[in-house]
Amino acid sequence: MRPRIRQVVLDTTDARALAEFYRELFGLTYRTGDEAPADGEPDPNGNDWLVLHDDDGAHLAFQQVYDLPRSTWPESGIPQQLHLDTTVPDLDSLAEARDHALALGATLLYDRSDDPEEPLYVFGDPMGHPFCVFVG
Repeated sequence: MRPRIRQVVLDTTDARALAEFYRELFGLTYRTGDEAPADGEPDPNGNDWLVLHDDDGAHLAFQQVYDLPRSTWPESGIPQQLHLDTTVPDLDSLAEARDHALALGATLLYDRSDDPEEPLYVFGDPMGHPFCVFVG
């Protein structure tokens, strides 16, 4: 069993603004509940986590952070900043995915495999880029 990509997540200091950019750029739709509120209304999701999708099931998510240096890519200095979320169908597959990732050279960064609502591992790839494997 190999994990499959669930979504690409972009860290940003303005989740709503970046989500709106990509929504327009790619013609994506907000996940139910993540839509922009009416003008003047509070936007709690826009200050935390938003998800966009297309008709084929591709997902792009935006995670609010409070400090994020702007990438200088393609120049050196500050690299591109994103991570992949991947899924497996069950806990046995999660353990298999962990073992496989570690065998390939990943580093275990965070173990939340015992979480009853959302078991997951976060790994660093051989270059240090994080990626998550969830049961889902």
